[in-house]
Amino acid sequence: MKGYNVKNYPGPVKRYCRTLDLKNDEALIAEYIKRHSQSEAWPEILEGIRSVGILEMEIYITGNRLFMIVETPQNFDWDSAMARLGTLPRQQEWEDYMAIFQDCRPGDTATDKWKMMERMFHLYE
Repeated sequence: MKGYNVKNYPGPVKRYCRTLDLKNDEALIAEYIKRHSQSEAWPEILEGIRSVGILEMEIYITGNRLFMIVETPQNFDWDSAMARLGTLPRQQEWEDYMAIFQDCRPGDTATDKWKMMERMFHLYE
């Protein structure tokens, strides 16, 4: 079992955790993973994510369940950032492009698809 390095920032950050289910089809899941690879992810989408203030985004997968961790500055406002992200070039096109793999409704935005998770435990002192 391997762990993953975490980027350090000069100050504290906020973390958002979200989840989404893919359609339970191995071929679709493999294609979804491929489309998120460095060589296939759309540059406009990556630029848009950063432009709304997101510092880091990671997506993990087990079976057809996705888990996303988003790290942001302390003053980040999720709702306004996602509203802005939705207006950026190609964002809805990307959402529609990904929707064929996701367990969602046609036309859903990223906020509609990715459900916010509530932290129920932490080990911090």
